[in-house]
Amino acid sequence: MRVRTLAAVLLTGALALTACGKEGSPTDQPAPAGLFEVAKDVKVEGSPSFEKIKARGSLVVGVKEDQPGLGYKDPTTNKYSGFDIDIARLIAAKLGFDPETQIQFKTIQSAAREQALINGDVDYYVGTYTINAGRKEKVSFAGPYFVAGQDLLIKADDTSITGKDTLKGKKVCSVTGSTPAKLIKEQGLTEPGNVLEFQGYSQCVTKLLNGEVDAVTTDDAILKGYAAAEEGKLKVVGKTFSSEPYGIGLPKDDKALRDKVNDILQTSLDDGAWQKIYDGTLGKSGSSAEKPKIDRY
Repeated sequence: MRVRTLAAVLLTGALALTACGKEGSPTDQPAPAGLFEVAKDVKVEGSPSFEKIKARGSLVVGVKEDQPGLGYKDPTTNKYSGFDIDIARLIAAKLGFDPETQIQFKTIQSAAREQALINGDVDYYVGTYTINAGRKEKVSFAGPYFVAGQDLLIKADDTSITGKDTLKGKKVCSVTGSTPAKLIKEQGLTEPGNVLEFQGYSQCVTKLLNGEVDAVTTDDAILKGYAAAEEGKLKVVGKTFSSEPYGIGLPKDDKALRDKVNDILQTSLDDGAWQKIYDGTLGKSGSSAEKPKIDRY
């Protein structure tokens, strides 16, 4: 990946993964050999979703494209990379599909995730998708495959914000329809008019760099990726103030497929595949992570 500054890439509508003057982004590392070995003769008895997928002969997976280290689409190559992307590839392989030739990634913004699954526009969704009760009424989840916590991204030279309790009077940016935006409003951490929402996190980061907002809030995993992408200009501050279990979004009431994906995730946690994926993506930031516990509701 060509090294470039974050600001230059944002002018083209994308966010670079590589920190200025720094080689090796959190997402440009190749996956370990054999990690995505395709399973043979996979069966998921009683799953209408899997039957539809098998008949089509390929997968359509909903993802994000503007989150360094998690889900990112390179504007030069149009290739996707990151922790979420590799989790999506692992699931595809264990369902019997070649993640290089039988998977189509489809960018879906946060506010449209449930409808994309309901409409059948995607077969499953992997994109920092927090499991919560409201969403479970519309779709189902496998996982969690990662547990993050809400935090704050600010300019590196800002000393006025040290955590969530110092946001009064500050302009805070997040993504439309996201859990973090909702929490900021519900807890009254800043005035309602100071909460700005956009379709993508890269837009929020642009506003932060330009001085139009004081902080960006979302899960710490996402924020660390942005901070690493522009070393020395941005920083993550404070203690996490939520628990955000990331799940694999699936069609509602397809228990058979959910159980199968849960089995795949559990095996990855047991055999080291999950750790290899983390180490090759988010782990490149130097931050460790605890393995999640699968919730088989």
